[in-house]
Amino acid sequence: MVKFLIIRFSSIGDIVLTTPVIRALKEQVEGAEVHFLTKSKYQNILIENPYIDKLLLFEKDLKATVQHLEGEGYDHIIDLHNNLRSNRIKGMLKMHSLKVNKLNWEKWLLVNLKINKLPKIHIVDRYLETVSFFDANNDNKGLDYFISDKDKVDITNLPSEFHKGYILFAIGAQHDTKKLPVEKIISICQKIDFPIILSGGKEDSEVAQKIVDSVKINIYNACGEFNLNQSASLVKQATLVISHDTGLMHIAAAYKKNIISVWGNTVPEFGMYPYLAGDKSKIIQVENLKCRPCSKIGYNKCPKKHFKCMNNIDEDEIIEQVNKLTL
Repeated sequence: MVKFLIIRFSSIGDIVLTTPVIRALKEQVEGAEVHFLTKSKYQNILIENPYIDKLLLFEKDLKATVQHLEGEGYDHIIDLHNNLRSNRIKGMLKMHSLKVNKLNWEKWLLVNLKINKLPKIHIVDRYLETVSFFDANNDNKGLDYFISDKDKVDITNLPSEFHKGYILFAIGAQHDTKKLPVEKIISICQKIDFPIILSGGKEDSEVAQKIVDSVKINIYNACGEFNLNQSASLVKQATLVISHDTGLMHIAAAYKKNIISVWGNTVPEFGMYPYLAGDKSKIIQVENLKCRPCSKIGYNKCPKKHFKCMNNIDEDEIIEQVNKLTL
């Protein structure tokens, strides 16, 4: 038996992007036992994953976590987070470890000097490079996202206009500079002649209701009504997904959905665009904007105050793609 510990603490999207590594180790390394360490608030992303033998949860007590890990007798640590905390854990465990190259210097150059030295490689493939030492290779099956039967949403419980197909519009994001302005979302939704479900967390519910009140017909506010896995079920059953650069975008890719992904202050060049999604997926962004990317993560407000990366998004290009994929 070969016992692996994979470390990735956050976020939703990043954890989903690790799933090809989990599967590769479990299926391609003889006798592999795979454990995964993450924060407790992300456990539901992985709890149904059949390639994980044990899911371990980190809270705040680093010493207690390490003491528990010492008793597991790991052969290898695969650090897919590579931050101060994961490096401390590896240092305290003192065993063979491999870590992902986060390309922080190359990202800094692109954000601050607009010099692009990033390799044209998706982060999934960089994660997989980390375990190439074990001859674990990309099986090209894409991302995984597993949910239990109790989280599968019966869409017949939704209003009847959504029973024969709908667009799922994931309106949220961790940072505001990754999100279209609400007026822009309203305008896009008013131009779409197809049922729309707005998806997001409780924090998005008020904005979603404003959108619903403006659009009025063929639109449903699901923000905060469903947990993450139930939202994933809605994604899986959608005809098409429109999303910002966010976790639901990666969940949609796991289900091979056609995705219209809308990019603001971040850029696909960071290597986190939809991975092996539907073959008719489309990236929508404002090209040749000198201030993009302004951050590798995001801000609460546009640093330049004009927010051109989202305000100048071509709505007609989105509608054209919607019509191609729904008519």
